[in-house]
Amino acid sequence: QVQFVESGGGTVQPGGSLTLSCTASGFTLVDYGVAWFRQAPGKEREGVSCISSNDGATYYTDSVKGRFTISRDNAKNTLYLQMNSLKLGDTAVYYCRAQYRSLEVWGQGTLVTVSS
Repeated sequence: QVQFVESGGGTVQPGGSLTLSCTASGFTLVDYGVAWFRQAPGKEREGVSCISSNDGATYYTDSVKGRFTISRDNAKNTLYLQMNSLKLGDTAVYYCRAQYRSLEVWGQGTLVTVSS
């Protein structure tokens, strides 16, 4: 079956780092555009970063520019989000998404808590 399984969440101090991973099974990630979203407590889901399926360009929401890096390893069928200099406002459940035309595959979500 088609799955996109997340790992790497946890609790970190302000200024710390975490790397999230999403590993695809049942489909080939290279054929899909990929993105990360997050949802903080009491807030709407927000797009964090994506890789364009058209030209491979990367995009970031303003609040994470210079701190987060999106990447993919097609040989491992895995998507990554490297998060540095974490702030209290980064606390959220993070979700990965792969898409091809009308097909979407979502990760189950992983909680990132930034706390002093």
